[in-house]
Formats: sequence, structure tokens, C-alpha cells
Amino acid sequence: MIQIIPAIDIIDGKCVRLTQGDYARKKIYNENPLEVALSFQDAGIQRLHLVDLDGAREKRIINHKVLETLASQTSLSIDFGGGLQSDNDLRIAFESGATQVTGGSIAVKAPDVFLGWLEKFGSERIILGADARDEKIAVSGWQETTAISIFDFLEDYVSKGVKYTISTDVAKDGLLQGPSTGLYRKMSEKFPKLFVIASGGISVMQDILDLDALNIYGVIVGKAIYENRISLKEIEQFYAD
Repeated sequence: MIQIIPAIDIIDGKCVRLTQGDYARKKIYNENPLEVALSFQDAGIQRLHLVDLDGAREKRIINHKVLETLASQTSLSIDFGGGLQSDNDLRIAFESGATQVTGGSIAVKAPDVFLGWLEKFGSERIILGADARDEKIAVSGWQETTAISIFDFLEDYVSKGVKYTISTDVAKDGLLQGPSTGLYRKMSEKFPKLFVIASGGISVMQDILDLDALNIYGVIVGKAIYENRISLKEIEQFYAD
């Protein structure tokens, strides 16, 4: 059964969503991330995707206190990302209670650093961020699209021991128009042992069921929950079934 993983994106300690990674298109949903996380936990959710958007902009960990609060006051398994650039950032993230961390741009721009993390912390704790636009890897908060094919990128890192990847189709993110099922189907077929976490475009419960049918490991849901397109009741029912 697919893991439903809600996203909490943090700016100034508040729970927000951006549209297509644009800081100018920010909407604050809740000033208390703990309240949001506890509501997820109550619905039977076990995992959380926590993104430090201030950190992504500053290229260093910033909102680790929010991580610490959520990790210590909920039972959620938290994967943390956003601006992680150094061994020190990872140390702070893990000490603050992250179960896993996600590295995206760093895996493109400083592969030696990313591979060092993989070696030091192990493939269960390091998630490869593989965000794409038109199947080409996008980095730096999606401001930059590279010429690297997402499939070549994944193949290279799978051969080096990566087990988990979060992949956002940038063109879909925040638009509530459905996910890139074609992209994830290809990923699932090409890399059957890779735990693929799909992200971007989820708008209704059927989108999650469609991804579940592709044997995708997990799906990140953001705006659809905050805009009540998918209710926590539906998620609770999904797990009950």
C-alpha cells in the first residue's frame, strides 16, 4: 500500500505552500506547524515531508527548531529537506529528530558531498531529490533546468546505492491538476527496487489510487489537503481499508 506523506513547508516558522516553487506566490495555511502535524498523526498518517524553505533560500539549515518540535511531540517519521549543503547541516537535522534527509541540488552540483552522506549515514537515511521539468533535472529551487535526463541521473545514483528518491514534476507542482503518472510509471518499470516517492499535482484521492496501482512507494500531498480537496477522513479511510 502506498504511503501518503503530507508536506509541511516552513517559512518564518509558519506552515505555507508555494506554487511551482515561487516565493512570491506564497500562501500561509497555519501559523502552528505542530497543530497541523498532530492532525495528520490523528488520521493514521505515519510519515511527514518537512521542507525548510528559508533554508532552501539561504543554502543552510534554518528551521531546525520546528523539526525538533515536530519530532519530539509527534510519532511521525520525518524526512527533512531544504538547503542542506554540509555535513554540519545533516548533523543538526539528525540531532533535531529527522529520520531521513533529502538532498537534491547538492546531488547535482556536489555529488562527492552527497555520496559522502550516503556512505556515512546509509541509504535508509538519505533520500535523493530528483525534481524534473520535461524529464530533465531541475535544481536551485527549480530556478534552473539542467540538460541531465532524470533517468540517467537515477540510474547513476541507484548504481551507487541510492534506495529512496523523491521526484517532483515541477510543471505540475501546486496546480492541483493531477500527477505525472506517465513519468512515475516509467520510473517504476526502469527501477523496480527503487522506493519512488511521487510529488506534485495531487488533487483528489483518485490520483493517489492511480499511483498506488503503479507500485509507487509513496506520494507527497500538500495543497490538496490544505485546500480540502482531499480530507483527512478520506486518508483515514484509505488506511482503514
